[in-house]
Amino acid sequence: MSMKRITSLVLVAVLMCAVFAGCGSKNATVTTDGSTSMEKVIGALGEAFEEEEGITVTYNPTGSSSGIKAVKEGTCDIGLSSRNLKDEEKAEGLVGTVLAYDGIAIIVNNANSVSDMDLETIAKIYKGEITNWKELGGKDAEIVLIGREAGSGTRDGFESVTDTEDACKYRQELTSTGDVITTVSNNEDAIGYASVASVTDKVKTVTVGGVAPTEETIKNGTYAVQRPFVLVTKEGVELSESAKAFFDYITSEKAADIIASAGVVAA
Repeated sequence: MSMKRITSLVLVAVLMCAVFAGCGSKNATVTTDGSTSMEKVIGALGEAFEEEEGITVTYNPTGSSSGIKAVKEGTCDIGLSSRNLKDEEKAEGLVGTVLAYDGIAIIVNNANSVSDMDLETIAKIYKGEITNWKELGGKDAEIVLIGREAGSGTRDGFESVTDTEDACKYRQELTSTGDVITTVSNNEDAIGYASVASVTDKVKTVTVGGVAPTEETIKNGTYAVQRPFVLVTKEGVELSESAKAFFDYITSEKAADIIASAGVVAA
């Protein structure tokens, strides 16, 4: 047999070994897509998972509805939604697994003297029935309503809890949690809502009916404005070995402390 023939056979053998080894190994990356509110918790879980397993987890903050659509279309491994799946989404074969529960903070500017509201008051503010801060004991100034865009899981959760679906008189509808926080921090007359896990000292979180959003009050249900963080997959579509490993890791008991460190309550 010629040397050229031997070399060719060796190359073929090497390539076949690589192919079969690749088939039996985990993919190097897990892709997640969806809720901007879940950035902190998915970031913490992805970092811990990568350190333990050596597998990278990517996060694309497109909003809950876009993440759900990405799973439906097969363009990501795991979707992220900060609302429960709707009946029509379940009918399309989508499956939701609750990862954690998150409070939705009602936020105002740090200069605002108002520090507590009940659910009824919050609803009246967003429906335009209360329009001036002086009605709440604050200064004489028009209330500027900041919210999220249609399709946002945070908006869906907020409007469901406050019973304000299709009734909010938003001044601005923003596309991320960070934008809401920044906008409220720059406007003394603004009010907004954002994931508790994402809120910083740039804004003030008001209590709702005298209850502050904490791990304990979210867990025991005494803080009224809360919603689930949901992992979205598709029935009949098998996750890659890496994605399955990540899914199992973040829904296991050992991930609870990591989830808690991100400011939400593990389910």
